[in-house]
Amino acid sequence: MKILVIEDDKNLASFIERGLIKEGHSVDLVTDGREGLMAAMEKPFDVVIVDWMLPGIDGLAIVKLMRASNATAPVLFLTSMSGIDDRVTGLKAGADDYLVKPFAMPELCARVEALGRRSMARTETTVLRVHDLEMHLVERVVNRGGQEIDLVTKEFDLLEFLMRNSGKVVTRTMLLERVWDLDFDPMTSVVETHISRLRAKIDKPFEIPLIRTIRGLGYSLNAPQ
Repeated sequence: MKILVIEDDKNLASFIERGLIKEGHSVDLVTDGREGLMAAMEKPFDVVIVDWMLPGIDGLAIVKLMRASNATAPVLFLTSMSGIDDRVTGLKAGADDYLVKPFAMPELCARVEALGRRSMARTETTVLRVHDLEMHLVERVVNRGGQEIDLVTKEFDLLEFLMRNSGKVVTRTMLLERVWDLDFDPMTSVVETHISRLRAKIDKPFEIPLIRTIRGLGYSLNAPQ
């Protein structure tokens, strides 16, 4: 799994990072609240681990802002506050689980695995739908308004990512990482070219366009209001 860890205690952060990597996970480590929020919004993660007390923006605010923007990655709170009211506050803010410091690494890993399974279960589906656009994942068939649309492999993969993130802004970096499996920017117009081709097939022949360009941010596929 790809995991984001937002923890300002560098010793603890390093301990968590080593433990998760040992279990076979990929870890992005951030020690500042604002940078952590940016990472959580810009990249897709399977699980986000957030310390409650952080410089810049605290963990509670990070989770609230994530949920307000429809970021659905499961969140595990790390906190030194063991009171029931504090735990309830965290869960109501949108966290999925919490772990009180100090903790044992095996317990953290077990909770992360459980959140990852829950996340995968939520996303396991064979048909994606946005407005009158349908994608059948098993058959790799796309149709809009009952009309079948012929897509090449990368167009299908790009549309799948946009539909799975319907209503959210996806950045160029996110598309390069998840659709093209690139962790660097090749400085080409590959994303823009494929978006243009996709629009020509699923938007232009129909009355209502679904793919929007969010200037300075990226793209979003939305059902009409």
